[in-house]
Amino acid sequence: MKTTCRWMTIGCLLLLVSMPAARGQWEASKEGLVNAAEREEEFMDWGLGMFIHWSLDSQLGSVISHSMVGANEKYLDRFINDLPKTFNPKRYDPDEWMDIAQLAGVKYMVLTTKHHSGFCLWDSKTTDFDIMNTPYKKDIVREYVDACRKRGLKVGFYFSPEDFYFLHQQGHVVRRSGDHSRISKNQELLDYDKQQMKELLTNYGPIDVVFLDAFDNAQIRDYVHELQPNCLVTRGEMATPEQKIPDAPIPGPWESCFTLGTQWQFKPTNEEYKSGGKLIEMLIETRAKGGNLLINVGPEPSGIIPFEQERVFRELALWMFINDEAIHNVRPCKVVGEDNVWYTQSKDGKCVYVFMTEFTGKDRWKHGERKNIVLKNWKATDQSKVSVLGQNDKVLEYNPKADPTSRVKQTDAGIELSIMRAQRIYNNKAWPNTVVLKLENVEFVGNTD
Repeated sequence: MKTTCRWMTIGCLLLLVSMPAARGQWEASKEGLVNAAEREEEFMDWGLGMFIHWSLDSQLGSVISHSMVGANEKYLDRFINDLPKTFNPKRYDPDEWMDIAQLAGVKYMVLTTKHHSGFCLWDSKTTDFDIMNTPYKKDIVREYVDACRKRGLKVGFYFSPEDFYFLHQQGHVVRRSGDHSRISKNQELLDYDKQQMKELLTNYGPIDVVFLDAFDNAQIRDYVHELQPNCLVTRGEMATPEQKIPDAPIPGPWESCFTLGTQWQFKPTNEEYKSGGKLIEMLIETRAKGGNLLINVGPEPSGIIPFEQERVFRELALWMFINDEAIHNVRPCKVVGEDNVWYTQSKDGKCVYVFMTEFTGKDRWKHGERKNIVLKNWKATDQSKVSVLGQNDKVLEYNPKADPTSRVKQTDAGIELSIMRAQRIYNNKAWPNTVVLKLENVEFVGNTD
């Protein structure tokens, strides 16, 4: 079968340099202290991060923190005074978290050190509303940081300058809107947050990433840069869309944040999770458009990652074990793809990675099947080569007469690739996820208008 790959819609073919400057609701001010350019470049290499939403209200399986907004005094009193008494994550083992993350090709971690509720997962001298005043009585952040460093994973802290506990102590109605919720309008809150940020950025060594989650965070962002100039601020300084991949690339570094299910924090019932295949598709599209994917897990109150979430990451891990070369240390191409493929390229531009997303799910590429594929955006040269990531193009199991060699040639229609899927991934030989091709020494001839 010959598949001619058609152009994608104009919106997906825009050049990176012609992207509109506005980043919508996720745009952050570049006034004041800013990220070091070399750190932002490094961030773009990482590609994949793991977000971890976890706090004391995971015991209830509720939305993290936000149930305090609109709650009556009885609810708030029980939240603040009773939930800490029963939060005892005896099965918390951050090494197990890192096992899953590292296997899946995750390069950086981001833990909710303090979400909007104000509960601190570290030993804070600023408040009693912290992990030390629970039966657990150990610094969760310390254990997390040590586990990250042991595995060579980048250490990230999520921090909310908005603090419902502090507002309640001040006698304010708990809400995210209103002047008292904003650090620029509430000096006591700003001072309190700065004390906490100083603890986080002086007691745990160099921190790679800080994710600031507030409508008003410029003063804390600048304080992060004062304390650790080499620390990278993501939200608060770059675009970080939630539950959405932008329709077109965004200039510079950016990060899409997604839940695996319908909720950031652990939801014990009434939950629906994305499939591993869907997660892979999201990662491919995000990287083709030049962004990072920050995918969330919500540990159980005991500290373990739910099996339903773990198995999605393990499907991603298998795919990344084969194809991580096309995800890490890459940049977007001049066009993000064609009608049924996405592209990334090596930073030196010598290799182009072609994600064959057409042949997935029910239309999966069968083991031993040869396909002829035409791409219009690239032109072959005398040195051009094509290969399939993960396979050696020499053997088709149990079929010694088969020739699985990958071939490339130039035709009037475009560059033609003749490819056999020869690697056996699953026992039944079926592989529902995207096959990735590697083109070397090809020339871009696409139209970027």
